[in-house]
Amino acid sequence: MRKCHLPVLLAGVSLSFAALAADSDQWKLPVQVQKLPNGLTVIVTEDHTSPTIGVSVVYHVGMRLEPRNRTGFAHLFEHLMFQGTPNAPKGVFDRTITGGGGRNNGSTRPDFTNYIETAPVSAIDSILWLEADRMKTLDFSAASLKNQQDVVKEEIRVNVKNQPYGGFMWIDIAQHGFQKWENNHDGYGSFEDLEGASLDDVRAFHRDYYGPNNAVLAIAGDVTPAQGFALAKKYFGGIAIRPTPKPGDFSEPLNTQEKRIEQSDALAQVPAIAAAWKVPARGSRDHAAMAVLSEVLAGGDASLFYQGLVKGREIALNVNGSFGLTDAWDFDGPTQFVVFALYKPNGSADTLLAAMDDDIAKVVKDGVSPAMLKRVKTQMLADWNNKLESFINRADTLARLQTLWGDANVVNQIPGWIDGVTAADLQRVAATYLTAANRTTIDRKPVAARTQTNAAAGTTK
Repeated sequence: MRKCHLPVLLAGVSLSFAALAADSDQWKLPVQVQKLPNGLTVIVTEDHTSPTIGVSVVYHVGMRLEPRNRTGFAHLFEHLMFQGTPNAPKGVFDRTITGGGGRNNGSTRPDFTNYIETAPVSAIDSILWLEADRMKTLDFSAASLKNQQDVVKEEIRVNVKNQPYGGFMWIDIAQHGFQKWENNHDGYGSFEDLEGASLDDVRAFHRDYYGPNNAVLAIAGDVTPAQGFALAKKYFGGIAIRPTPKPGDFSEPLNTQEKRIEQSDALAQVPAIAAAWKVPARGSRDHAAMAVLSEVLAGGDASLFYQGLVKGREIALNVNGSFGLTDAWDFDGPTQFVVFALYKPNGSADTLLAAMDDDIAKVVKDGVSPAMLKRVKTQMLADWNNKLESFINRADTLARLQTLWGDANVVNQIPGWIDGVTAADLQRVAATYLTAANRTTIDRKPVAARTQTNAAAGTTK
């Protein structure tokens, strides 16, 4: 999660949303896809409205696939990708792109790692050469490894250990909500595991997961498909295919018993909860409805939870919804819908959860009003199209969708899936997934408040 101040870190689609979604009058991106002989999938979307480009290279590896006893390794490796190669030493990558007015970044998620750039179109050859160069090999050295181990540890200190609430709404909640190690370990990494990473680990990870056959390259902007495919072949075509380890089975059923955890927080001023429910699988019948339902419940100040808990009952100070480290469409394994809320010191997690359950029960019983459903879907469609306005986001979205769904054209289908969600769909999904039995909750209390609570109860917990 390089240069970020906050942690924002399979094959084809198995089920179709055709039965759910009507055709929608939506802006459609031109999407051209080719696969090189070495397995690299290349996507080009042409747009000459600006003499610029966006480039994204997405590798199908993330936190779920990192080695056991090496938590945080996928994230560490993301940092190492910026440490130079034998042909382009450390600093060349950044200077080449930013020196011409461009910018670049990278991030690690459960199911992928992405590297993104935007720059004037005149820089396209340089960007693709640099990306191909670090796909071939890196400057594997003890010095660069040690340096980036220290950088990642400092990032953890800043974003987790020395922050109120410390990311418990995406790190801790997953650890308690999932059963399998691949899904529940701390992808940010423990200091012990990060320090244990060796140069042999680094070389093996690059060999196994950073080959062209495990990657997608997307180019958006002022370039034709013919130009884009020719450049991809020129710079990436000579990279040999490399065997990629077969992923394990990450699937998990819904939880069948509610989990409640209480934690202390020495830096927090007020208590908070993270309540998480396992969500439908990517591409399933209920996926789009869950995406819409998450916005109905926790998608801003007009949402049911905000209006009911913050403005109405005045028992919460804020309410935010998320899908952990990803969004409603960018996951390829078990994922949670998480509601994070601060609440008043004289309140309780029980009161907050009961209020949420009341709002969910109303959706199950009555659905939502046509006006609310229309408003939420309109906002989601506007957000989707606004995100795709910038070439860097456009390229990255296409590369992610190709990686996770096996089809970049999903970019033009998601608006229809959103538009096709009905109030009855929301009722079904709320009743199926947003149950107490499928819920994991962490009650995070300031140290002083928790000490007082335990003393009053006569415990030393």
